Amino acid sequence: MCSSQGGAIQTGPFGSQLHTSDYKVVGIPVVMPTNIGDGGIVVDGIARIDQADVDRLSQHKLQMGDIVFSRRGDVTKNALIRQHEVGWFCGTGCLKVRLGDESIANAKFISHCLRLPDIKDWLIRHAVGATMPNLNTGILSAVPILLPPLKTQREIALMLGTLDDRITLLRETNTTQEAIAQALFKSWFVDFDPVRAKMEGRVSEGMDEATAALFPDSFEESALGLVPRGWRLARLDEFMELAYGKALKSTDRIPGEIPVYGSGGVTGCHNESLAIGPSIIIGRKGTVGSLYWEDQPFFAIDTVFFVRTTIPMTYCFYLLQTLGLTGMNTDAAVPGLNRGNVYRLTVPFPRAEILGAFDDIVGVIRKQIFSNSQQAQTLAALRDTLLPRLISGQLRLPESVDKLDETLP
Repeated sequence: MCSSQGGAIQTGPFGSQLHTSDYKVVGIPVVMPTNIGDGGIVVDGIARIDQADVDRLSQHKLQMGDIVFSRRGDVTKNALIRQHEVGWFCGTGCLKVRLGDESIANAKFISHCLRLPDIKDWLIRHAVGATMPNLNTGILSAVPILLPPLKTQREIALMLGTLDDRITLLRETNTTQEAIAQALFKSWFVDFDPVRAKMEGRVSEGMDEATAALFPDSFEESALGLVPRGWRLARLDEFMELAYGKALKSTDRIPGEIPVYGSGGVTGCHNESLAIGPSIIIGRKGTVGSLYWEDQPFFAIDTVFFVRTTIPMTYCFYLLQTLGLTGMNTDAAVPGLNRGNVYRLTVPFPRAEILGAFDDIVGVIRKQIFSNSQQAQTLAALRDTLLPRLISGQLRLPESVDKLDETLP
């Protein structure tokens, strides 16, 4: 398909071509496997290099419509390059699919096909490597894709692009909501802005008078330095339990709707839960200190802790983000988080009324994040259901448009 259109499949640069010293704080973004999301590029933490290095390795410069694959690890991850990403760089550990003049196959259509569950299963089956799956240009060249007429491809891609745009918007909204919650926690419980405002005879920006009245108007000395007057120092184990997960091999899981959490996030599903949400999952072995919020029942395996508490879970979640858990590894061979070390951490602990006020605000934000996530999952499932039926002719475009109208708000 690529060769017929004047395109090619190419491996990203080798490590010998780009060294650690070549990466800069400011420069041209480099797309690595960690930056490949669900069909798009995730810019959080993206590496950068100088324009001179891009020019030196210009064969790896990304163009509109290129599809970038993760070459090792999760070999199903791929993303379509969009207009604002033109000129970025295909990094080490990636493969670049360039379809050429698109006289036979439309890049957007092919991008959707490559994210179908059946195609992902095919890639996993054909990947090489016993310990870590790897892709190569030969495997990608052999991926079987059924091509309808080019006009139909473009129409399908346009329709499914509407779903992708909506999913992207929902995820971006959640990112913004998450940032608002983090900023509020920092303002109240790290920088103590309401206390400082009160000392200056004003109400903290964006806070009503009733909430402001809950905060003291001065600080006092403590073992942690200045803290709001009347707030006590508390160890984490005074108000939070890190409960151990339970072993559950993949072969012992029974298909169901309950997400199974390991230290890297959701690793599958099961038919029964170990805990009821909302709760927090904390990486104990492997990805030390990773944090996940879960609203619904879940199963936590033995590489994680999960949180039990009688105070607002929202406070615990944003507090844990500030404690540097990812740096508390206690085992050089197998990364591990010691529960006793976490329990010994001490924080300034506010009055229950302040915790309640925080939860009243952030609880609403978390409910909105959950609702958006659920809607994004529904739209993604619809997208993946429509595409094979459209390609096979089981569903015509007018019918699929009607389904879209029923689903989109």
